[in-house]
Amino acid sequence: MKPASSELLPQYAAALQEYLAGGGEGVLRRAYELGRQTLTDGLGVLEMAVLLHRTLLTVGGCGRTPAGAQMAAAMEEFCLECLSPFEMAYRGVREANSTLRRLNEMLEEVAKRIAHSLHDEAGQLLASVHVALEELEWDLPRGAHHERLQKIRELLGETSEQLRRLSHELRPTILDDLGLLPAVEFLAEGVSKRTGLSITVEGSMEGRAGTSIETAVYRIVQEALNNVARHARATSVSVRLRHEARQIRCSIRDDGVGFDAPSVLADRGKQGLGLIEIRERLDALGGILEITSAHGQGTELRLTIPCGDPACLFGSF
Repeated sequence: MKPASSELLPQYAAALQEYLAGGGEGVLRRAYELGRQTLTDGLGVLEMAVLLHRTLLTVGGCGRTPAGAQMAAAMEEFCLECLSPFEMAYRGVREANSTLRRLNEMLEEVAKRIAHSLHDEAGQLLASVHVALEELEWDLPRGAHHERLQKIRELLGETSEQLRRLSHELRPTILDDLGLLPAVEFLAEGVSKRTGLSITVEGSMEGRAGTSIETAVYRIVQEALNNVARHARATSVSVRLRHEARQIRCSIRDDGVGFDAPSVLADRGKQGLGLIEIRERLDALGGILEITSAHGQGTELRLTIPCGDPACLFGSF
């Protein structure tokens, strides 16, 4: 048991004894405040259960007499009051995660519409410009302004390619059509061409992981690669995907400059928007993020997302 819970034990025992002696609602309010203090001190539900169990042992057990049954009922009421702050806190977390999940789904739908507009509508406009240039070239004297028109065609081609890549990064159709692994491979190829990073993607997949999970992992990998390109001064990155015991695991490791992970993780104010976004996406799905990094030793992000669907299978590697 943590030192903090050992220090709280006498307070819990004294409050319970007072309540059993007829302390009434005033002591129950004190029990609630003790629960809030324990939650603030960072104790988890299991540690709280140990604390309450030791409180009961300290005060004494109950027999099978009517008086003992009455004492047991009073102890139960006292314990429930102590646990009320934990219940409300975890209920709030569940509600917040549900809201985050719905928000992410809404944002993905918006991104999908924008990507569709970029790919189709902007693409049609550029195609119309190409046709207009062809007609203009026919109207001009043969050979006149040929080089300038060719330069315009090249710029239009580059614009089309940039719009196509932007469209796929906003909401890659390959993610919807072929699944997570091909989408991550396509993403890695694009980031590698744009930044010069050497990026390898390992893993195999059978079946689909579900839209919300695949989208979350894709976005996290995307944000992690962008962070590496902006801040890590790395030359290579490896991305690994696998499934084990009905959970999706992904790691992103770079050979960059690294950072003081314990210091940054302990101070939420030091965490950049990219790390906050990654945490929020994982929280919405009940996922876990682990970060290993040190100055001069690169950085590794390991994420785990529960996947209850038996059809969600990643091959081992």
